[in-house]
Amino acid sequence: MSETLLTAEEVPAGFEYPSDFIRFVSMEIIYLEPWFVLTNERLRERHQGLKKRYPNRSLVPFAKREDNDDVVCWDLSTGKISIVHDFADPGWESRGDRGFPDFAAWLHSAIDDMLEFR
Repeated sequence: MSETLLTAEEVPAGFEYPSDFIRFVSMEIIYLEPWFVLTNERLRERHQGLKKRYPNRSLVPFAKREDNDDVVCWDLSTGKISIVHDFADPGWESRGDRGFPDFAAWLHSAIDDMLEFR
């Protein structure tokens, strides 16, 4: 597949990528150490894996932390952005209440992580 992001057919009904995220990706800002934006086949594989591992959740992944299994997702059940510790047993994947109201809030946190990462 040559699509950078998930297509309308691949995401849950009613989901649309926020315009600020689209702009971010179109500027090719995809690496904020330790986070990187998931694109292309890597994105599709993670999305399918999350659906299989956590079938009771409606998640659209968009970034992954390089030093562990944390994945940042739009969580359609809460309307927020959640950090999911992928490959944890169902019910244990949530990274506490560390959710973000929108992409901009997560981006600010990712920049803080980048400045602190060693």
